[in-house]
Amino acid sequence: MLRMVGVNKKPNVKNDIIRVLSKHPGGLTTQNLSEMIGVSRNTVIRYASELKGEEVIYIRREGPLTLHYLKSLMEKFGKGFRPINSEESELQGSLVKKSG
Repeated sequence: MLRMVGVNKKPNVKNDIIRVLSKHPGGLTTQNLSEMIGVSRNTVIRYASELKGEEVIYIRREGPLTLHYLKSLMEKFGKGFRPINSEESELQGSLVKKSG
């Protein structure tokens, strides 16, 4: 009998990200999420990007860190962070390189 390993991994990682962020209204870094869920940072980045596209989470840069917030908690607590998009992220990165 063949076993399909990892077939249902995607929904679990997404649900894990949502579950962990629901307990941390102040947001978490990619590294924090990676350690708490037990997956690589690249896996967190992949699924967090999907959740951002689904408008479930906000992602923003804070200096060198990327912070993730559950959108429903931000709205509940009235936090008005403006989420970054990829163009802004690239622009910020180029400005840091020029000024540094």
